[in-house]
Amino acid sequence: MQPPRNFPAAAPPYNRIAYAAPHVVADPLADREPWLEAAIDWDATLAVRRRMWSLGLGVAEAMDPTQRGMGLDWPSALELIRRSLEAAKDYAGASIASGAGTDHLAPGAGVSLDDVIHAYEEQCAAVERLGGRIVLMPSRALVKAARSPDDYAKVYGRVLDQVREPAIIHWPADTLDPLLSGYWGHKDHGAAMEVAVAVASTHAAKVDGIAVALFDKGKDIALRQRLPQDMHLYTGDGFDYPESIAGDERGHSDAMLGLFGAIAPAASAALGALSHNNTASYHDILAPTVALSRHLFKAPTRFYKTGLVFMAYLNGLQNHFTMIGGQESARATLHLAELFRLADAAGCLTDPELAAERMRLAMAIRGVEA
Repeated sequence: MQPPRNFPAAAPPYNRIAYAAPHVVADPLADREPWLEAAIDWDATLAVRRRMWSLGLGVAEAMDPTQRGMGLDWPSALELIRRSLEAAKDYAGASIASGAGTDHLAPGAGVSLDDVIHAYEEQCAAVERLGGRIVLMPSRALVKAARSPDDYAKVYGRVLDQVREPAIIHWPADTLDPLLSGYWGHKDHGAAMEVAVAVASTHAAKVDGIAVALFDKGKDIALRQRLPQDMHLYTGDGFDYPESIAGDERGHSDAMLGLFGAIAPAASAALGALSHNNTASYHDILAPTVALSRHLFKAPTRFYKTGLVFMAYLNGLQNHFTMIGGQESARATLHLAELFRLADAAGCLTDPELAAERMRLAMAIRGVEA
């Protein structure tokens, strides 16, 4: 194994907005069935968020489609948002944006556009009552209810017109959630992009930006260049994020990345270097993390959270490898073994001895003896 990499401490403000989407730590001793009801270790979960803020990263809270509707229900998500907003008060300038969607509304043939609008309104109002800022999540129910791109424009228009502060529109690929296939009324991403841009442009005063996770650098850039001036494009591309964030003479992307929860010290150091125009150091820090990220997000992409939680376990951020929804079983043993090697090569295992000990335990449980 490699020695741990000592990433230089960086102090915000950075010249990029960067949100991490940290995981929720399960309570492994709760007497609940993990596939049916979320059991959360609140202390450990909030400690993960405090780590993000201490490193100058923002927190995109409760907006991960791989947990919302796949283990984390709306009441639990709202409680998570409440606790995170309260914890953020301890950090001057802490940034937090909270997911509001329609996941408490079951998709079905009888669901109307008005039902979807009311579901969005309910969650947005609940988040705003807590003082939160909205990440407008995609809606599975809207996919079922919509008959044309105009229906998406109608729903988003009604909701955006009511938010207090400019919201971030979240558009993940259907590789993250197959039930979102055809979002914005088109299966073709280029055509869907035109609808998303039209919605954002029409309601520009109420839209801070679009957080997109299409895992295609070209599509990221194309969307960014179509957005109104001063509107942010938050990349969620786990494949080519260093280039998208660094940008070029035509502009740059900001970030809303699940990966940053796993490589927070490296992400913070890289953003610090970029803010001081040290692009060589920026790329030197992030380049070794790309292979790790591409492995984490390999198909089926919706299981990427398993790798992030496994890294948290290896790095001592939690003392077990148990997940909300029982998703610790979602990745193969060989996948976790390769993740371990790539995390080591990237210098992202903070205590190699601890990581090796925990890797042996994890492999032994899966029948591999070292």
